[in-house]
Amino acid sequence: MINPQWLRSFATLASEGNFTRTADQLGLTQAAVSQHIRHLEDEHGILLIRRPRSVELTPAGKVMLQYWQDMQLAHERMQHRMADHEALAGEVRLITPGSVGLLLYRYLIGLQAQTPSLRIHHRFAPDAEVEQSVVDGCHELGVLPYQPEDSRLESRLFCMEPLELVVPAGADVTGWKDLQALGYIGHPDGKAMATRLLARVFPGCPSLDQLPCRGFVNQISLILEPVVLGLGFTVIPRYARQAFANQEGIQVMPAPVVVRDSLYLIHRNDWPLSRRAEFVIGSLHQSLCEVDGYFKPPCVSCD
Repeated sequence: MINPQWLRSFATLASEGNFTRTADQLGLTQAAVSQHIRHLEDEHGILLIRRPRSVELTPAGKVMLQYWQDMQLAHERMQHRMADHEALAGEVRLITPGSVGLLLYRYLIGLQAQTPSLRIHHRFAPDAEVEQSVVDGCHELGVLPYQPEDSRLESRLFCMEPLELVVPAGADVTGWKDLQALGYIGHPDGKAMATRLLARVFPGCPSLDQLPCRGFVNQISLILEPVVLGLGFTVIPRYARQAFANQEGIQVMPAPVVVRDSLYLIHRNDWPLSRRAEFVIGSLHQSLCEVDGYFKPPCVSCD
């Protein structure tokens, strides 16, 4: 490890071009500056060509100066990443399921457009990956439709989103037998969602496993494409259905009860949230309060 004081003297001399000005700027004697340069050259070879009124860097000196500059940049990056006083700058990493992610993303990019120094990394993923990613520290924040049992995670109610039973346009669906005839289109979190909704809409009926599976799609924007073609039905959150382009090709089956997923914001409970993350959370809550009635986060301004 090179002595940082020696490097500072060398970098200042390279900038000032003069031992006297360098000593004055650093609050040292010229002899001290000369000694620092001599120590460096004893270990790494000739770094400077001394001239009457200036100095010139040798190729080795240019390498040494670049080394100092790289160290300074690394130090600045470390301070920036560790500092908690910056609410409007730095990176926030968020991982969410698809439907809520579709809604949140438009607010996130709007927020980033307003605060260019804020960098938002948003990943869409199934529930299990969301939880594991936050546990592993890959993402600072996550959103889940349940409260995780892992003791390393803290969760708070974030918002609520209704689930919908979506069938092909024109399909005559009035009961369980009609769903059996259609068959089910699966997706990564679909089985859990369908189980929650169908158990309430059709109490006492067999489980989802008793319905024929007509296909599986892992891309949220494509889940309703086979439904449009009459290949089956599915259960998805309302925003995912509303974001689908071909609304004429589908219909939402009326339900006697509204089944809402409570969505929880999760993070590591032993790692304090950065002010950047708290700022993003607050901004999202404020934006979600303006979304039409079906999607209300628990914030005071919504009361």
